[in-house]
Amino acid sequence: MTLTLKVAIVIFEDVRRDSARVYRALGTAEELTEAGDEVTVVFDGSGTDSLAAIIDPASRLHPLFERLRPQVRGACKYCARSHGVLDVIEQAGIPLLSEHKQHASLPALLREGYTVLTF
Repeated sequence: MTLTLKVAIVIFEDVRRDSARVYRALGTAEELTEAGDEVTVVFDGSGTDSLAAIIDPASRLHPLFERLRPQVRGACKYCARSHGVLDVIEQAGIPLLSEHKQHASLPALLREGYTVLTF
């Protein structure tokens, strides 16, 4: 019997500060997805800067992001606005999360049964 996991990957890191950390987050999401696990990806805090950067087709992480697009739950609306990337994220059709005081809700992920991994 194979155990199916339910995992939320939350990316807080700015890809300009640590591209390896963002790559590992996306790579982990891809590995879990390929294994048939249920995966959702959230960009929060400075992670919204990462999302804006990897949306760009010129980004070396763009192909990996596109493979994972169906698993992307969205980006924190408050943080995207605060970091000046709201328009870029909206134009890319990424959902904006504002469940708790305009922020993405991490407790909501726990209530849905996700194990939360942060990068």
